[in-house]
Amino acid sequence: MKIKGKLAIMALAAAVSAGFCAEAQEKQTDRFAQRYDLLVSKLGADGVGIETLLNAWEKEDSTDLRQQTARFNYYFAKSRTESVVTKPERKYLGMDPVLHLKDSTGTDVYYYQEYFYDDSLFSMAVKTLDKSIKMHPDRLDLRLLKADALNAYEKGSPDMTLAYLNELADAYFSGDRAWEYPGDTVNDEFFKSVIQQYCAIFFSLGTPNSYDAFKSLSEKMLAYMKDDTTFMDNLGSYMLVAQKDPKTALKWYNKVLKIKPDDYTAIKNGIIVARSMKNLKLEKKYLQMMAEYGPSTEQESARVRLNAMNSKKK
Repeated sequence: MKIKGKLAIMALAAAVSAGFCAEAQEKQTDRFAQRYDLLVSKLGADGVGIETLLNAWEKEDSTDLRQQTARFNYYFAKSRTESVVTKPERKYLGMDPVLHLKDSTGTDVYYYQEYFYDDSLFSMAVKTLDKSIKMHPDRLDLRLLKADALNAYEKGSPDMTLAYLNELADAYFSGDRAWEYPGDTVNDEFFKSVIQQYCAIFFSLGTPNSYDAFKSLSEKMLAYMKDDTTFMDNLGSYMLVAQKDPKTALKWYNKVLKIKPDDYTAIKNGIIVARSMKNLKLEKKYLQMMAEYGPSTEQESARVRLNAMNSKKK
């Protein structure tokens, strides 16, 4: 009995000691995190001394997710350089120009700020993030951080980003895991809103490849969320803007309105299509919908337009 008692005391002492060690390590990693935040606020994510701090932090606790994401941010920031480029277009990759001048011939020249990436450093950033994802496979925020990085790197040709988001959609709808996102509950509506943000980014880039990615990702989501009006609207917008096919676009918008009669996007774009086709009867149809379902300011303008059209007819 005495031996057993001694063993129990030794086990308890070991447990207490382990608890103190874990608490001490946690406090130390918290101090690293605080020092890191301070340095970044003053010097940026890739400032002088950041890598040295990260190395010491990793040596203290390589499992700290804060350290891992900080390491990703370091390599990502280190990989990119900013440059001013000139383009003849008034819009470039969804951006407005920082400066607009005319050259010696009177031709418009637009200046844009653009990021360029060092391949090896960017690869290191992604590999660092992949390790974190492997350690925390349920963290949706880490997956989206990778999608953001890929999209920034690819700019107007988001092929890798699209493939990654398609895989993410397959993984989400498989129902194999309970996804986590700090501060939010991950459900179908949350995931849908996240994917729609990427669709909006692809659309805003305004390149043939980005439009195709916009269409493909919308179709992927419709395969899982049949008759979802958000992604049906997307396909209408793809036909209207990317393909310049207003008639096919209108078919998509009408499909949406059968499901959701007050869908603002479908109504608004229906008006745009009707005007492009100079079809007054069709325009009236959508104006009446806007007068009934649209925001208060647009309801009033729709009524004014309808009254003007009816007065001309008389």
